[in-house]
Amino acid sequence: MIIDIEGAAEGEKFTDTVGVLTSWNNGVLLITRRGGESVRIPESSLVAGKVVPAAPERRRGPAASYEELARVAARAWQPVESERFGHWELRAASGFTRRANSVLPLGDPGVPLDEALTCVRDWYAARGLPAYVQTATGAEGAQELLCAELEARGWAREVSAELWIGALAPLADREVSGGPEVVLSRAADEAWLGRYQRKGLSEVALRVLGSGPSVWFATVPGAEGEPPAAIGRCVVDGRWAGFSAVEVDPAQRRRGLATVVMPALAHRALDEGASAAWLQVETDNAGARALYAGMGFSAHHAYHHYRAPQASSGDRRPPS
Repeated sequence: MIIDIEGAAEGEKFTDTVGVLTSWNNGVLLITRRGGESVRIPESSLVAGKVVPAAPERRRGPAASYEELARVAARAWQPVESERFGHWELRAASGFTRRANSVLPLGDPGVPLDEALTCVRDWYAARGLPAYVQTATGAEGAQELLCAELEARGWAREVSAELWIGALAPLADREVSGGPEVVLSRAADEAWLGRYQRKGLSEVALRVLGSGPSVWFATVPGAEGEPPAAIGRCVVDGRWAGFSAVEVDPAQRRRGLATVVMPALAHRALDEGASAAWLQVETDNAGARALYAGMGFSAHHAYHHYRAPQASSGDRRPPS
């Protein structure tokens, strides 16, 4: 339930805070905003509060629930090993990215939270990995309460990003003739991997990259003997097409190569029956956010990775 709280300290102006009321203890209200930030408001400064109806999903693009998108995103970036724990999924892939090495909690774990978190930490410790829980905020059915519970137990939020959605056809319509050649493939070949920013890729990483219902890799060839000028990845899953690994040679940025790669992938996804698109972008990547907004994408929800406290120095820390 989203609420709008109006408050003011003595002698200060009134201020509004909109978010989910995650606790009200000892005279302090804890509000979790859409982006996951927690705001504490003394009860003594509370002036007024009201319930805010959730915005219709269609205002932010194709209609979609948080749970639907969470499951689609998980199928597009699959771990090598997973285990069900109630309605939680424990995922591991030898440390290759947090997304493939974190818990996806989509419901009740089936046991009290402290017991569940102990089992989570033990499961990852047995694999030589730090324990992460992936949560979401800012959409109906997201996990503001779980975020607050994790923070209260000392779990640290390390990375926040957003999942954006948009219509697929307008993106595909951007495909123009006369532009650079875009080669599509079912596998990430050596050339594609030569441009991918994560170096020293293991066999496990290649399995994650190749996972998904229908995976396509796009390459804009570079100069002879050089890595590609640009690359991209798309996973088609029913009505959804998910884009990732869109990377451009730093020396060739601002030449519209990303806007060539994505329409080519979008056109192929349309041919397979998809109609909506999604992608993930970190909150501090201003360039990517501006690019995707110009392509018709907008934020659906924020997601976060919480790391268990008291991790040993020997833990490996996977990137986002």
